[in-house]
Amino acid sequence: MQKGAVYQNSLLAGYLEKRGPDDYQFIYDDDYLANPLLPAVSLTLPKTQQTYKSPVLFSFFAGLLSEGINKSIQCRLLKIDEDDDFTRLLRTASEDTIGAITIKEITV
Repeated sequence: MQKGAVYQNSLLAGYLEKRGPDDYQFIYDDDYLANPLLPAVSLTLPKTQQTYKSPVLFSFFAGLLSEGINKSIQCRLLKIDEDDDFTRLLRTASEDTIGAITIKEITV
């Protein structure tokens, strides 16, 4: 299982997990969820206590990934399979992303 902490403008917003080949989950952090002034991470992931589940990487998070030649360069330099979007997300979205969302890998 792989896991990442999702931050919105440096505030912990929730957790994204890959639990298996076709099993992705996102859940909001309780403190983030309790603050009504903080926005949802995405329109497709409204603030609720439910656990969001998907058989593929959520499109919002997939949208943070590089494409084309930049994807190839990242995969070659980081030694990541080009088809492993989740690992690439964890390794490349910890800083310098488009927008307010960053994701930091949680290692156990």
